[in-house]
Amino acid sequence: MVRQGDRRAGHRGVLPGGGQGSGAGQLIRRDLAAYAFLIPWTAGLLLVVAAPLGWSLYLSFTDYDLLASPRWVGLGNYLELFTDDPRFVHSVLLTGGYVLVAVPLQLGAALAAALLLVRERRGQGLYRSLFYLPSLLAASVAVSITWRAMFDYGGPVNGVLGWFGVSERSWINDPGTVLWTIIALEVWRFGAPMVIFLAGLKQIPGELYEAAALDGAGRLRTFVSVTVPLLSPIVFFNLLLGIIGAFQTFAPAQLVGDGNGGPADSTLFYALNLYQQGFDHQRMGYASAMAWLMLIALAMVAVFLFRSSRRWVHYGDNA
Repeated sequence: MVRQGDRRAGHRGVLPGGGQGSGAGQLIRRDLAAYAFLIPWTAGLLLVVAAPLGWSLYLSFTDYDLLASPRWVGLGNYLELFTDDPRFVHSVLLTGGYVLVAVPLQLGAALAAALLLVRERRGQGLYRSLFYLPSLLAASVAVSITWRAMFDYGGPVNGVLGWFGVSERSWINDPGTVLWTIIALEVWRFGAPMVIFLAGLKQIPGELYEAAALDGAGRLRTFVSVTVPLLSPIVFFNLLLGIIGAFQTFAPAQLVGDGNGGPADSTLFYALNLYQQGFDHQRMGYASAMAWLMLIALAMVAVFLFRSSRRWVHYGDNA
């Protein structure tokens, strides 16, 4: 019969005879196995993420042209950005305006499509696939080039507008219209947020719509009082991702415009300006400073959205 003290000793990894048990060794081997599985992930985090971030932060305080060794300039790059670079200020304002227009339009199109596709009907899978397809293609170089051809002289856009008496023009070479062609491209790729909206709409209980109908609420009132509050977490998620993605718009600005931010700097998006400073002008330290300013700006936007979400995002029974 095992005594109480022997059971306690065995629980601590010590045998009744006083010898060291195998429990501690098993724990050590288990921990070592867990750490071994974490080594690839940790190495990737350090080499692919942490090290480049640290290096770019250092370069942002230097004058570096990719050929000579970095030369420390302190806050010189940041001071030049805000005091002696009008193109930087222009790219910030242009990108900010683009985000304020393109993101709400894209989310509105995604929500409208989700509302149309949420009801089961014949061929539903095909319709959803066709609506989602632009999200798989729109970020590619080929689609950006095709988009440019569509809005240039002889393109199909001018052909359709010609039926309504609109004279032919090059929409991509006009400073007043080229930005809207890029906004149209961004709105066109509403497939990803649409799928997320669809998932959110599927989670709304049908009993709430039945209760609203019994109370005499119309479609608009039901949408405002039931759908929007319960969908607010999805709106918040899509809004945050949309803003982050729009701030980093590069390929459409590079390929739909003339590649240099033209015409008349009307497509000089922040990411394109950063690329030009780093690779065209060989000012990698200056470009690193711009990259860190973008990171700080996006972090501030995220903090603002999270704090403001307490007033307009509803979860569960708080809806």
